[in-house]
Amino acid sequence: MSGADIRPFKIKVVDTETGRGVPLVELTTVNHLRFVTDSAGLVAFAEPGLLGQEVFFSVRSHGHVFAKDGFGYAGKALKTTPGGAAEIKIKRLNIAERLYRVTGQGIYRDSVRLGEKTPVTEPLLNSQITGQDSVQAAVYRGKIYWFWGDTDRARYPLGNFHTTGAISELPANGGLAPATGVNLRYFTNGEGFAREMVPNQAEGPVWIQGLLTVSDETGRERLVTHYTRVKDLSKILEHGLAVFNDEAERFDKLVEFDVKDTVRCPDGHATRVSEGGANYFYFSNPYPTVRVKARFKSLQDQNNYEVFTCLEPGTKFSKFSARVERDAQGRVVYGWKENSSPMNTVDERELLKQGKLKPEEARFQLQDAATQKPVVMHTGTVNWNAHRRKWILLGVETGGTSFLGEVWYAEADSPAGPWRQAVKIATHECYSFYNPAHHPFFDEQGGRIIYFEGTYTHTFSGNKHPTPWYDYNQVMYRLDLDSPRLRSLDGKSGDR
Repeated sequence: MSGADIRPFKIKVVDTETGRGVPLVELTTVNHLRFVTDSAGLVAFAEPGLLGQEVFFSVRSHGHVFAKDGFGYAGKALKTTPGGAAEIKIKRLNIAERLYRVTGQGIYRDSVRLGEKTPVTEPLLNSQITGQDSVQAAVYRGKIYWFWGDTDRARYPLGNFHTTGAISELPANGGLAPATGVNLRYFTNGEGFAREMVPNQAEGPVWIQGLLTVSDETGRERLVTHYTRVKDLSKILEHGLAVFNDEAERFDKLVEFDVKDTVRCPDGHATRVSEGGANYFYFSNPYPTVRVKARFKSLQDQNNYEVFTCLEPGTKFSKFSARVERDAQGRVVYGWKENSSPMNTVDERELLKQGKLKPEEARFQLQDAATQKPVVMHTGTVNWNAHRRKWILLGVETGGTSFLGEVWYAEADSPAGPWRQAVKIATHECYSFYNPAHHPFFDEQGGRIIYFEGTYTHTFSGNKHPTPWYDYNQVMYRLDLDSPRLRSLDGKSGDR
């Protein structure tokens, strides 16, 4: 075949239910050449020696299935004519629908090679960024401000370890529809690469959590975040609050917290809650067990933070001496308390094991609604949903069928639970999808359709073959809360 004949063969993989192109589908030839669909579900096949031949492609994708033939092969043979096209239909098992990759290089690489129109302005490489870890996002001054952790760059393995940021427009203000994509305008340095958003001369990466907006004493809207400077995943060197400097377009340190107290702080993701005539920020990681009054000054004093627990006030959890608070009638007293340990699934399970709590008194013992097997959550978000008239949790399981790759949905009448039943909405086989985050500013149809993203990475999964282009990047999903496959929750957490 001459060079003039090297026109790619277009392969589009579509969802049998929606007809939409499916990203992150792997097509593998008999001789183990692997091609991965881009965010439009496309592969531009132009392999010399195979283009123009009949080629068998094995079809594989997280949370999807392709029918096997009589010999057990899940795939399809295609006549790869130069300039031609074929469509492969794949059945979705996930309840949530995978939409597109938000970050990284080559988001629409195959679409561009095929001459297709792309929805984002930077379909190939945005600000030299090839990978980004864990998102925080908030609407600030009419725009969406996005921030990520460690960020990879194209020219060298070491990139930005002091938080990366970008801005996009809200869909109602000229931004893309959330089902279509996100046009990110990154804050960049003089080299055109991601700028350090939390500059720090001391050692260690700087990550942010608990991003929120609040009015200060003058009524000015401020963008505030908790920052953590770390040595590794287990060693915190410094933490505190930082506030966004609009002129310099970076975060400046606002206050430093006690490094010995890393519990009473705005970790995870923030949500506003009105309770008892007061407004609070609740912080979910994955359950909202830390809160503070929704005031600029209150945020800055670590002594103002309360934790949700069943322990006696002023006591911390200990496997050997934990004391559960009970009233005169013997009823467990779960509540917001000072100078104590926030309750979590693991500690609560130990109290159950020791007989200090009864099963019906537990708050954070999620179970699979179908099998009643325990589901231990790792990280996630909790937000109010007007459509379900419930507090909804989206979180990733630890130690599931993939170590950090199983995403679950749950509902409760209160942000502090009790959280009882959950339904798995997305799976990532032998792959991680950690720190998933629901974006309420993208909710549609009164909250019936919600959007969430997470970090897709082989890290912690044991997988020795990272997915090209997608690995260590953010992938967006959407979920229809009226899906019949979520009905197993009805009647388990209250009536709608």
